Amino acid sequence: MNFQQLRIVRETVRQNYNLTEVANALFTSQPGVSKHIKDLEDELGVELFIRRGKRLLGLTEPGKELVVIVERMLLDARNIKKLADQFTQRDQGQLTVVTTHTQARYAIPKVVTTFKQEYPKVHLALHQGSPQEIVQQLLSGEADIGIATESLDNEPELVTFPFYDWHHAVLVPAGHPLLAETTLSLEALAEYPLITYHSGFTGRSKIDKAFAAANLTPDIVMSALDADVIKSYVELGLGVGIIAPSAFNPLKDHDLRLIDASHLFARNTTLIAVRRGHYLRGYAYRFIELCSPELTETNVRAAVAPHRENAF
Repeated sequence: MNFQQLRIVRETVRQNYNLTEVANALFTSQPGVSKHIKDLEDELGVELFIRRGKRLLGLTEPGKELVVIVERMLLDARNIKKLADQFTQRDQGQLTVVTTHTQARYAIPKVVTTFKQEYPKVHLALHQGSPQEIVQQLLSGEADIGIATESLDNEPELVTFPFYDWHHAVLVPAGHPLLAETTLSLEALAEYPLITYHSGFTGRSKIDKAFAAANLTPDIVMSALDADVIKSYVELGLGVGIIAPSAFNPLKDHDLRLIDASHLFARNTTLIAVRRGHYLRGYAYRFIELCSPELTETNVRAAVAPHRENAF
């Protein structure tokens, strides 16, 4: 048994049992992939994959249990390398943070600035993606830390921590009739075409639930992945925006006005997530603490530690 065999087993599941794609992902040949799988099965004395002819269709029961162990072994192998780096290059290395556009643009710039001042030799790779892409990058080990409002708390292999709470707000052009409302209502809002986030982004589900609970069908004429696009089209007069209030800057958004809507939409919590058992360098813990002072290294380390089964 060797690590290449374990990588092939994991990648076979990731590539939906397409051995050609497995070979491409691991920079090897398809016959070599097949041989590694067969050698491992022969060594273990069990079949790991369900087959139809030469095609792999899925995992057998032993295969399902093995994949869990393989993921843990490969994660620990990466952790060993990071552990060595922690003691030989304490203030050097790379930290990969994956987040949505909204968080990258509005929530974490100050954190990033302070972090780079404290760790100038650490390369900070900031990736942007959808909440589901963030989950996948964390699970695959491509990213160390994920930040988003959606999806992160639905994955049992991720440990999540609260970053900050917020409510959606309503965005209108200056002089808009909604500014004359004493207390904004969903009914009044539903009278106008709306522009807000795409499904699955930045608390969109809370917006949909609020209108559904009031038996209202909003006229959402446009949806976007980030607030900058929403603001542009609200400014053009194409609709009323519903955005995260952090995206509004009165010094820059001169022709727009923000209306409090905390009484209309449920609270959102933006989360910080890491994969359970993923080894974090000291500067990664510092990045998390800069996001929220309550998230000290001691607290985060205890939560991220893998759950080990009792061996006795």
